[in-house]
Amino acid sequence: MAETGTTRTQRRAAANRRSVLEAARSIIAAHGVGALTLEAVAEQADVAVQTIYNRVGGRSALLTAVAEEALDESRVYMDAAYESEGTVEERLLLVAAAYARFARERPHEFRILVEPPDESDAVERIAALTQAQNARLAEVLREGARSGSVRADLDPDDLATTLWAALNGLLSLAWRPGNLGADPTTIDRLLAVYLMAVRDGLRDHDPS
Repeated sequence: MAETGTTRTQRRAAANRRSVLEAARSIIAAHGVGALTLEAVAEQADVAVQTIYNRVGGRSALLTAVAEEALDESRVYMDAAYESEGTVEERLLLVAAAYARFARERPHEFRILVEPPDESDAVERIAALTQAQNARLAEVLREGARSGSVRADLDPDDLATTLWAALNGLLSLAWRPGNLGADPTTIDRLLAVYLMAVRDGLRDHDPS
């Protein structure tokens, strides 16, 4: 009977790929996307450059693979928030808080998503995730509009995109240079203001 499962060669190939991706992420975390070269990854992963081509591909493919891992990690945070119990308002605040937590706990992955490498494959994948996540946010907003807890005069798709872009801008202050940036304490304070503004601004204030 044929042996089931992976072969030793397949396991070795998977381990090499894992080492290459971990080295790439480490370099990006320490020095930024600009420092990512196949030679630097090969040295850190202790493999030949040809191994990177064999297991992942060139620099474009490597950047795309790192971006895909960032996407997967962001989904873990966002899925838990979207699937939580509570009112529409509570879920919206949880979604924003989860995104902010992802940015703080996975800053380099977050930055890749906000400022993706200039590689078409990576940009397309990140754009697809962004559209999917914004569609989920828009659906929660529609639910709120139907129940009367969210203003019905605002287009849910436009509103979702606006909320996402504003939060990206706020959280990206963590790496802006000089006086354009902000320390974690300041970002926390601004995030609290953002959440309060979102909460109060989305409520359907019936003048009657």
